[in-house]
Amino acid sequence: MEVIYDFKRFSSSTQLALSCFCIGTLLLVAFFLFPENDGIIITGLFFVIFAIFFNGIVLINLLYQWATIPDERENTAVKLLILLSNIPIALLYLYLIINSVKNNSPF
Repeated sequence: MEVIYDFKRFSSSTQLALSCFCIGTLLLVAFFLFPENDGIIITGLFFVIFAIFFNGIVLINLLYQWATIPDERENTAVKLLILLSNIPIALLYLYLIINSVKNNSPF
C-alpha cells in the first residue's frame, strides 16, 4: 500500500513516464514469452501510438512551464529528463524486437 501512496505523490508527468515504462516492459516480456502471438505486437504498436501522443502533449506542457516559470526550471528540467528517458529505452526495446524477429530467436 505504501508503494501506491508514493506513486501518487509523484507529478503527473513522472507518473505517465513510469506507467509507460512499466507497460512497455510488460509488453516486451510478453513478446519474448509468447513470440508466436501476433496480438502482442499489434497491442504494442497501439500502445506506442498512445504513448507518443500523450507523452508529446506532456512534453509540450513541460517545455511551456520551463519557459514561463523561471523559479521552477530545475524541477521542470528533472521532470523533462524523466519523461525523455523513455526514448532510449523504447529504442532499445525496438532493437531487441527487430533482431528477434529477424533472427527468429528470442535473444
